[in-house]
Amino acid sequence: MTIELRRIGATPMAQTLTIRSHALRVDGTAAEGGDDSGPNPHDLYDAALGACKALTLLWYARRKGLPVEDVHTVVERDASAERSGTYRLATRLEVSGDLSDAQLAELEAVAQKCPVHKLMTQVTTEISTTVQRLP
Repeated sequence: MTIELRRIGATPMAQTLTIRSHALRVDGTAAEGGDDSGPNPHDLYDAALGACKALTLLWYARRKGLPVEDVHTVVERDASAERSGTYRLATRLEVSGDLSDAQLAELEAVAQKCPVHKLMTQVTTEISTTVQRLP
């Protein structure tokens, strides 16, 4: 899969992010020199975790026949120690439906194992970067 970003003309930093047939505007915050016209890369990173947990929980509930009616996910970021090597994300999934305490605990255990959570905590990611001239 390929993800592409193209700068939006006449903006300091804004980009159009394209994934498959989906487009999203991304930008730096005003403090970073952008116009804050879209989420910044940290926002997208944090959002990926929240989205993965929500989708994993819903997938699992449907597969197991658990009566989940809705899920509201909140991700809180604490980047205060990021420069010294610790980036903290706290996620909270609020679920509605006629669920027992045991079923809620089961859903929590599943959310802890979502693929993005595993990528962020258990996988070595190798990144290569090249910078080339535009034709």
